[in-house]
Amino acid sequence: MSVKLVLLGPPGSGKGTQGILLSKFYGIPQISTGDMLREAVAEGSELGKRVQGHLTKGQLVPDDVIISIVEERVSRPDCAQGFILDGFPRTVDQARAIERDLSDGIDAVVYLQVPREEVMARLAGRLTCRKCKSVFPKMDTSLCPVCGGDLYQRDDDMSSTVEHRLKVFEEHTAPLVDFYRTLGKVLEIDGTGPVERVAQRVEGEIARVLA
Repeated sequence: MSVKLVLLGPPGSGKGTQGILLSKFYGIPQISTGDMLREAVAEGSELGKRVQGHLTKGQLVPDDVIISIVEERVSRPDCAQGFILDGFPRTVDQARAIERDLSDGIDAVVYLQVPREEVMARLAGRLTCRKCKSVFPKMDTSLCPVCGGDLYQRDDDMSSTVEHRLKVFEEHTAPLVDFYRTLGKVLEIDGTGPVERVAQRVEGEIARVLA
């Protein structure tokens, strides 16, 4: 059975973490457009040069660029049984494009709901591993507890950028929820509490709608 999912929620809502768990649970790839773009910037590729300014300022990457990247990625053999999109779509136009270009579109949209105050607290000072990309709350160590890699704070997790990222989400990405509601594909999940508890809620709702 093919499973095509989208993860939605404000920055810091836990999309990346839940994407990793869902990827293991269903045996399908998690596709993080944010990771793909940051890697392109780090590599200094042509794509990286095109999007670097947008990422540094917390702005959305132009639709035509990100749509082409995603469509190429989901066409690869490892996505034959499905995939999990994390960080895409971010606009209604992007959602329309993926619904149009994919066979039967997306199966379900997992919308993680977390209060704004908690999102701010989660993002301020969180650290990312340069090696395995795992994300952690602020801690005293500079080494990743998972792989031993170096921990650092991403530019878009600086407090000066977080407020802008949330504003961009609310203005441009939140309307996606209404769009997918019209298609009957939204699963609204309480994203607060322990990671394992949130994962149970997510997996339970997906199983219910795909049964």
